[in-house]
Amino acid sequence: MDMELYKEFIKPEILILIPVLYLIGMMIKSTTLIKDKYIPLVLGIVGIVLVTVYILATEGTENIYMAIFTAVTQGILCAGASVYVNQLAKQLGKNE
Repeated sequence: MDMELYKEFIKPEILILIPVLYLIGMMIKSTTLIKDKYIPLVLGIVGIVLVTVYILATEGTENIYMAIFTAVTQGILCAGASVYVNQLAKQLGKNE
């Protein structure tokens, strides 16, 4: 997937969350606390929380509904991109 496509949907200043969420996912996977099938859900929640903190810190609470919408959509997109990167790495590493 082209990086320009990510920039079209994800705010450029939030793109840093993709590798951050990827690393968080790898840390979660190395523990036995959370089953693998729940990792994308956990990453989605963590992504939403991190984007919420960013939005509130930079844009404030003037339009709280837009801040919530932006945080949820951007957090989910970043989590999805990090899971995509993980799956891409796994698939390319397979010997077939």
